[in-house]
Amino acid sequence: MSAITTPSRTQIAQALAAHGLRLRGGWTPAPGDSLPQLPNGKSAAVVWMVGMAGSECWPAFSASKFFTDGLPHPMDRWSAHIGDAMAQRWSGLALYPSDGPPYHPFQQWANRSEPTQSSPMMLRIHPEYGLWHAYRFALALPFLRAGDLEQTDLERQPMHTDLCLQCDGQPCLNACPVEAYTANGFLVNACASHLHRPEGKDCMESGCKARLACPVGEDFHYTKAHAQFHMRAFAASHS
Repeated sequence: MSAITTPSRTQIAQALAAHGLRLRGGWTPAPGDSLPQLPNGKSAAVVWMVGMAGSECWPAFSASKFFTDGLPHPMDRWSAHIGDAMAQRWSGLALYPSDGPPYHPFQQWANRSEPTQSSPMMLRIHPEYGLWHAYRFALALPFLRAGDLEQTDLERQPMHTDLCLQCDGQPCLNACPVEAYTANGFLVNACASHLHRPEGKDCMESGCKARLACPVGEDFHYTKAHAQFHMRAFAASHS
């Protein structure tokens, strides 16, 4: 079967869904965005944001060679394997949050494609997924089919309702057993130290208690195995 040279939005979404990933919207770049040139030397016509919601990606990732090869950053390498293959297939370029320095402004790009906002957890909160989502890469392509970039993508506006300010009691702020979330930011050492002590076993096995306390996106909570993967990775990086 010959490769698709001009994929539609639907075809891109279907290709990503095979890996448990989601097409999270897109935006048209302007000269001030300073995106790198594509392999053909031209500028990108569209940037598609690719991410995950809940644990939809976990079956595909945990069954991959990257999960079991023992090398660092398995999920980043799994994402790069997918992103680079799609970019090559469609004459584009995959861009990653870890590229840099300088790093790509993924949070700004996210705001141009979806209604997300900041939260006391220092994570972007989504009105449907809550805190249970992430962006794995952006796919810059040299073409855009007519109608594929919806009006909501082209003229994305911030949410008019602040989910966190309207949250009754903001339980996330009081759920951390070591009060790692403060008005001044996230106390990384306090969290990491707790995870390395016996008292932190429940957090390691079930996931961040503050994140779990958020009432938005409860249907997208990570599975236990998925939550443990991220907690262990965080603890290992701050040992």
